[in-house]
Amino acid sequence: MQLIKNKLPYIGICLALLPLMFFRDYTPDNELRYLSIADEALRNGTFFTFTNHGIIYADKPPLYFWFIMFAKYLLGKHYMLLLSMMSLIPALIIVHTMDKWIKYTNEEIRLTGGLMLLSCGLFLGMTVILRMDMLMCMFITLALRSFYEMLTVRSNSKKHSYLFPIYIFLAIFSKGPIGLLIPLFSITTFLVFTKRWRSISKYWGIKTWGILLVGCTIWFICVYVEGGASYLNNLLFHQTVDRAVNSFHHKQPPYYYLISVWYSMLPWSILIIGSIITAIYRKKIGLELQRFFLTIIATTLIILSLISSKIDVYLLPIFPFAVYLTISLSEIKWNHWLAISVAIPSYVFILTTPTLFYLAHQTDTHYMGNLLFYIAACVLSVSGVFSLYTLYYKKLFLKAIREIVFGLFCAIFIGSWAMPKINSKLGYGELCRKAIEIGNEQHLSNYAVYDISRPENMDVYLQRNVHVTTLDDINSKKIQNTILMIPTKSIKLLNNEIIKNRIYTVGNYSIIKI
Repeated sequence: MQLIKNKLPYIGICLALLPLMFFRDYTPDNELRYLSIADEALRNGTFFTFTNHGIIYADKPPLYFWFIMFAKYLLGKHYMLLLSMMSLIPALIIVHTMDKWIKYTNEEIRLTGGLMLLSCGLFLGMTVILRMDMLMCMFITLALRSFYEMLTVRSNSKKHSYLFPIYIFLAIFSKGPIGLLIPLFSITTFLVFTKRWRSISKYWGIKTWGILLVGCTIWFICVYVEGGASYLNNLLFHQTVDRAVNSFHHKQPPYYYLISVWYSMLPWSILIIGSIITAIYRKKIGLELQRFFLTIIATTLIILSLISSKIDVYLLPIFPFAVYLTISLSEIKWNHWLAISVAIPSYVFILTTPTLFYLAHQTDTHYMGNLLFYIAACVLSVSGVFSLYTLYYKKLFLKAIREIVFGLFCAIFIGSWAMPKINSKLGYGELCRKAIEIGNEQHLSNYAVYDISRPENMDVYLQRNVHVTTLDDINSKKIQNTILMIPTKSIKLLNNEIIKNRIYTVGNYSIIKI
């Protein structure tokens, strides 16, 4: 009975996220591209090499694509709810792992830590967005936990001596070399600083490297058989060495993460970063586990900062350790500084309703004026008021945090039911479905787009390639008997003869038969 009671908040969070995962459309940039790549692999019968419309896509290892491909093969089409589980389930496993890891703390602290982690901006986003980062983060967390079990609990050493390299390989197989670098440098640094450097070979010995070598060798052989030397070279060198040294994508300065961590960890960034810095300054990092968590955070930040390619999501592996280090500190009780770090998110939540009212009356964001969004904003505002009352009048610091989290997920649950109303502003699903409907009415199966970002992956919806055209080709009638999708603002650029045709509007786009 107590076990069920302890899990109720997490069950509630899952229920709160279900409408969002069920109703929202795929994002055009990454999610739709991953689905298109998986579809192409199924058509080509490849499992270790991938292409995006015939162009080599060696950016990511195959594990995550296998999940997408299996789901499509099993059910015949892509379902957002099912695919979202590949992010939600790893997130819950991370929380469960961290919860067991700090079992020396009381139940309230562990619960608050789990809720904080699941409500951290970037971590929450990756819990519902279709990316392989949460999967890699889970395997990294499990690998580091296995190492710590070998270090401190001798009875489990044999089991974890196998699990440790297997988890690392799966992390690599999910996202790439960072799945190896974070455990390798974190563990080695920790052993050196705790004067256990002689035991490095115990954890990074023949068994560990042997399992990693066997796994990677089988993988690379399969890549070579399917894609040849050019694909293998792209995977091993272009996507690893080139990205690390002189990135062709997402190149940022070394200090990038020192800035991005502040907004990535919202609404808890002030609490987390402030608590850790204060604890270091006051030498409050006393427990070995806390020092291990701090080592993971520091080494990961250094590694990521040295790598040329940088985006916010790469920070994800430090989130579990940053949150649980913060919540495990003995000083995590009410004081004026900590109260301010929680009061600021509370005040921001209170201001949500007037902010939404303002946005709903702006031209570019008028679609935010949905009744359900207003209700969700009111819930956030009310939760902000309650958390301030709990924080300053009852002096219950941890409860105030939980009230903010409760308000956040209640608002997500309510607002998610309005997603069908705004999907046309966010994705291409509704646009493509309308284009198919018009094409069927006109007995046309050719589709073209003009001035639409990342349109090539619309084939997920259209079940055929889409032609990216130019304004000259449209107005000179070089393309005919085609369904054209175009931003509504660009309609005025078409010649009068074309504009005379019936125009259908979907969100920010228009559809016209040419």
